[in-house]
Amino acid sequence: MLAIGAAIAVLCGAAAGLSIGIATSHAVDAVARQPEASSKIMTLLIIGCALAEATAIYGFVIALLCVLQL
Repeated sequence: MLAIGAAIAVLCGAAAGLSIGIATSHAVDAVARQPEASSKIMTLLIIGCALAEATAIYGFVIALLCVLQL
């Protein structure tokens, strides 16, 4: 169970980091194309990053539960 919990934590953290990186690169590209829409793009980027981080936190909690065997 310890290995399963650790694997879940690593995969969720890696997936969240990858998704936030991709979203950030697309947001920078969008701002470069349309600078006048930067405030709306940044608002959507922050919301999306928060949702990705929440998913990573849920994975971390599940991993802790697997490690602690509750």
